[in-house]
Amino acid sequence: MPDAPQHTSVPAPPSTGQRVLNRIDALPAGTFRRCPSCTAVVYAPKLEQALSVCPDCSHHFPLDARKRIDLLTDPGTFVEQGARLRSDDPLRFVDSKPYRRRLEENEQATGAHEAAVYGTARVGGLEVILCVLDFAFLGGSMGSVVGEKVTRAVELATEGRSPLVVCASSGGARMQEGIFSLLQMAKTSAALAELARHGIPFVSILADPVFGGVSASFASLGDVIVAEPKARAGFAGARIIRDTIRQDLPDGFQTAEFLLDHGHIDAVVPRPELRAALIRLLQCYRGRRSQPSGTHVVRLDRRRRSASRRTSARSPWSTVQFARHPERPHFPDYVDGLFDVFFELRGDRWSSDDPSLRGGVALIGDRTVVVAGNCKGRGTRESVQCNFGMAHPSGYRKAMRLMRHAELLGCPLVTLIDTPGAYPGLRAEEENQSGAIAQSLALLSQLRTPIVAIVVGEGGSGGALALGVGDRLLMLENTTFSVISPEGCASLLFRDAQRAPEAAESLRMTAADLDELGLVDTIVAEPPEGAHTDRDATVAAVRRALIEQLESLAEVGIDELLTSRRRRLRSYGRSAESESPDGRVARGHG
Repeated sequence: MPDAPQHTSVPAPPSTGQRVLNRIDALPAGTFRRCPSCTAVVYAPKLEQALSVCPDCSHHFPLDARKRIDLLTDPGTFVEQGARLRSDDPLRFVDSKPYRRRLEENEQATGAHEAAVYGTARVGGLEVILCVLDFAFLGGSMGSVVGEKVTRAVELATEGRSPLVVCASSGGARMQEGIFSLLQMAKTSAALAELARHGIPFVSILADPVFGGVSASFASLGDVIVAEPKARAGFAGARIIRDTIRQDLPDGFQTAEFLLDHGHIDAVVPRPELRAALIRLLQCYRGRRSQPSGTHVVRLDRRRRSASRRTSARSPWSTVQFARHPERPHFPDYVDGLFDVFFELRGDRWSSDDPSLRGGVALIGDRTVVVAGNCKGRGTRESVQCNFGMAHPSGYRKAMRLMRHAELLGCPLVTLIDTPGAYPGLRAEEENQSGAIAQSLALLSQLRTPIVAIVVGEGGSGGALALGVGDRLLMLENTTFSVISPEGCASLLFRDAQRAPEAAESLRMTAADLDELGLVDTIVAEPPEGAHTDRDATVAAVRRALIEQLESLAEVGIDELLTSRRRRLRSYGRSAESESPDGRVARGHG
């Protein structure tokens, strides 16, 4: 009987994808790179042309320090400083190998002498001091040399009064240098405090990853902080958190997008757009700043400055409706029309980014200003997102951050007021809404830079006043500024919300009313049928009035300005003299 046929397994032919991979493996090393995010295989020269950003999923591959410098700076303008600095081994540290050997191996592998490079450069023709950390060298960790280079870069910026740009990519402090590494956190932070004292801006760029001692020192102290997409940053990494306190972490935890949502950074900028964004920001900083040299107090003649006011026959209640009209120019319209360059700053550096209060640094003509304003949104979805212009405490903390930024730069602060009032809900009370408004008022009263406040819509109660203290108060013709809304006043005092038109008249809340009371410096005329009928013309009129005020304030010395501001604040109120029972006069103020 013949043997049964033997069945032997025949290997399946390789798939098309596998054949491609086999061919790729046969090519010289480095010809292709596999994306760790989407697993796509990318031709290396094409990837480099795309600035090491995956063309399929936009994953940002790491960049070494030299490539980062080439990305950010004008060709041939970077001049390195401190190139001869080398790390020592103060602890004679040995783990699986001596620290000195690790340093030598990293030098050979990267061609770099340390994890930081710094020097002078130009970006868009503007001079900067640039320092870049390289994760490829010992994880970009900060030892004595990295701390020294960062500090020297800060000192160089202070001495030359040039903006400082630092790009961090680091696992944190360098454990092999022990306490010397830890102390670099204090050393770099102290240097940056001195930089801020001299009014020189610092831009911090976060590239994946930034953790530990670097995140908890100079990388988080930027006046402006931007990050590449998906860049991870935080104090303790996710693995350490899970291993130490066993806490479940949300998706996207510690990514750039997470940081933006929680108010910790200003922007997430894709690498191909990073240089352009940096140039735009530096252009804002290059503008002429307030250098008041006046030697006397300039007293404002309110009547003269109110000359642009057009007499309106509208009733106060009609003016309220005009002030609330949903098609009036809103914050984005003013940003587009008032300023030649604008870079938005986001977040309160504490808990969140409140979209109902926005702002940033800007150029108007050749003058640098910082702007902060209420944002109501337009349309249902956007209005809900902006909370109808009612800020939470995080919004006022953001505004205070912008105020301090104006003071740092020595440039005017411009506020755009359009809010029914501060948000009164549970979250606002939990986060201390009263405290946030009070702190804003106190800060504005002492801010050592000119302040121009402009009411462009509703000026509702303390929520509006938190942006309304300053050296000049401008109001558009059909706007209001009041302690309470007409409806609220009618409900509380008249016991009838339907009497809101009567309350509006009694409150004397329109621009014309406040002008008669001597509280407004300029009324800016609107188109005959209201700002909503011609947004461009309205914004153009505000720009002209703003430029006039900025030019006037530039002539006033800062000490004189503060004296005038204090006098202005002290004069608010009306009271009468009365005779006491013993016949003496009790004096009030007026």
